[in-house]
Amino acid sequence: MDWILEPWPWYVGGPMIAGVLFLLIFAGKRFGMSSNLETMCAIGGAGKRVDYFAFDWRAKRWNLVVVAGAVIGGFLAANFLSGDTAVDIAPETVTTLESMGFESAGEAYLPNELFATEAFTDPKALAILLIGGILIGFGARYAGGCTSGHAISGLSNLQLPSLIAVVGFFIGGLIMVHLLFPLIF
Repeated sequence: MDWILEPWPWYVGGPMIAGVLFLLIFAGKRFGMSSNLETMCAIGGAGKRVDYFAFDWRAKRWNLVVVAGAVIGGFLAANFLSGDTAVDIAPETVTTLESMGFESAGEAYLPNELFATEAFTDPKALAILLIGGILIGFGARYAGGCTSGHAISGLSNLQLPSLIAVVGFFIGGLIMVHLLFPLIF
């Protein structure tokens, strides 16, 4: 049973993702997490005020099962299927992050300084999460989808806009980590 507590290798996870995508393509469905926010806004009645959300959300409700599965799966994995949560990163990176104030560097996937409950009382952490969330939401809509939609579904459909978006996501990530992150912290 110890194999369940270890991360599954790429040759198990990759074919599982490919199998799900094959089923989605075969069924004529598209995968992406950011489109679920549209569906949730339409369910909440946003279509009465904004035409963008005025669509039949029932046609997309199957994708809400994906969100529920991600939430339930993440909860189960984090609370019942995770062994050691330490992240194997270079000692130099740990030292750099600790000098920026991240005492939990290398100990967990999500730094406590940003994602613990106490972070919501720190104005700086709250501002970073709020501004980051707005930028991610805007970027996902501007790019016509999120990283999972473009990188997994769009690339598997050989869509050139998805390739361009994925390249942009990686460039943006590199700029954030190497240029902006040190300025913020």
